[in-house]
Amino acid sequence: METIKQFVFPLFRLKREHLAILISLLTFLNFPWLSRHWDITSAAIDAGALSAVAMAIFALLLFKAITWWLVKTLWPALASYSNYHFANNFQSLSACHKVLIYLGFYLLLLYSFVLTLAALV
Repeated sequence: METIKQFVFPLFRLKREHLAILISLLTFLNFPWLSRHWDITSAAIDAGALSAVAMAIFALLLFKAITWWLVKTLWPALASYSNYHFANNFQSLSACHKVLIYLGFYLLLLYSFVLTLAALV
């Protein structure tokens, strides 16, 4: 399988982040057609609950993939630390510190996502 990838895609080295960004963008762009395919009465950008949830999920997945790609590109030391050492260090912390770190990262990611969406709108 690896040799096939080398011959078929010699110029493109797709990593998992790039593939996630590509799939999210394609799904985001094809969602109006898919929603009309499922429900003929829906508009191109349907204001219903299904399309709002789907658009939010696609936007969040795209944002997550882009931020992880940027972290791996701009700070490779941080990416390697999170891949290899963060789990061992995190498990050695107390429960209170684990909750603080988890909520801190989650809130920073949530606020950055909301501020990015606010800047786009």
